[in-house]
Amino acid sequence: MPVGAWSVLCAGHHNNRVRACDVHGCGAFNSKRGNGLHKAVDLVCDDYGIVNAPFSGNLAGPVSRKDPAGNQYDGVKLLSDVDCVKLFNIRPYRYIGPVAQGEALGYLLPLQERFSGITSHLQLQKCDGTDPSPFI
Repeated sequence: MPVGAWSVLCAGHHNNRVRACDVHGCGAFNSKRGNGLHKAVDLVCDDYGIVNAPFSGNLAGPVSRKDPAGNQYDGVKLLSDVDCVKLFNIRPYRYIGPVAQGEALGYLLPLQERFSGITSHLQLQKCDGTDPSPFI
């Protein structure tokens, strides 16, 4: 693994695979989303699958966002000396405290109930809005 590379986030997967395009859009950074661009990366995960910490750091509380249609997405913020990410579409086991790289953070919430035909995924967003792709 290159220095600074993050570990695999989704248990049971061998790599961090970016969601390909489906009927609801594409998962790559800067993909077109409505009238804007997707400033995160969607990583393929299994519904209710365990989500692991990509790097060691501290959980810094819950995060949430709403899309233009009013759907709410919840998750958690992970902070280290060099990185800060928000992980959406997960139910964390806890919201604060230290975590080690590869430690289980929570599990993936299913998206199929709201978005039929979507590829199940977590959304990985850097806190500063830059592209996380080089690290995964």
